[in-house]
Amino acid sequence: MKYLMMIGLISGSFLMCYAQQGQRQRPNYDRMKEEGYNPNNDSLLRMNHFMTEIWEPEVPLVEAAEKPGDAPSDAIVLFDGSDIDKEWEETAGYGPNSGFKPATWIIQDGAMQSVRGSGSLSTKRKFTDFQLHIEWKTPSEITGEGQGRGNSGVYLQGLYELQVLDSYNNRTYRNGQAGALYKQYAPLVNVSRGPGEWQSYDIVYTAPRFGNDSTTYFTPPRVTAFHNGVLIQNNVALRGPTTYIGIPEYLVQEHGPGSIMLQQHGNPVAFRNVWIREL
Repeated sequence: MKYLMMIGLISGSFLMCYAQQGQRQRPNYDRMKEEGYNPNNDSLLRMNHFMTEIWEPEVPLVEAAEKPGDAPSDAIVLFDGSDIDKEWEETAGYGPNSGFKPATWIIQDGAMQSVRGSGSLSTKRKFTDFQLHIEWKTPSEITGEGQGRGNSGVYLQGLYELQVLDSYNNRTYRNGQAGALYKQYAPLVNVSRGPGEWQSYDIVYTAPRFGNDSTTYFTPPRVTAFHNGVLIQNNVALRGPTTYIGIPEYLVQEHGPGSIMLQQHGNPVAFRNVWIREL
């Protein structure tokens, strides 16, 4: 009985699939008949490759950028080198209720750069799952060491930090160097370029989902990240929001879409070519 039910399901799915008529390319019924398919024979039990071919709907068409690293046709450009205020606003103070103000970061050579006394930048738009590309540069003049050298960060949904730091010949704790998901996962490798050189992050982020418990992930946020084209975070599950002191799990609170935030940490770090694809 189970066998007959399975055959019935397969045959039914097959007939439903080919009841739809594709606009660009239709199934080759003559070839199907040559290979044994007979639409008038309900007793046909022989499996063939047509039964597992899905034609509709077609995969969406996206035009890739001519230059690697540039935005594809379906991306939202978050910074094009000329206007910060279109997509970004600056935190007006510290804490979740501090509010926002127009950005005081400067634009220099097509990049936006933090300045002394400025706040962190947050996107006006909020995102859930996404692919993010961002290029960044630490100062060419070396001052400080460890965490005091070219420190910034890319915060996903405003909560989860991928560390930006000058980690070229600059030792610090491994889960706080460039490419670390701060205080949670060290990068797989250190592929940092020298001070003053442009670097890139390509990030694939899956937002958390919550069940009935608002302080526990039903499925945790996940991050895959490439630094200068090299895999440094491989689909890791975050334990909770980023914290400097404390245990991430204790800070989990249910949330929805969130902003991309670029941290102002007292160093003049520059960012350019920022784009995002919602997934």
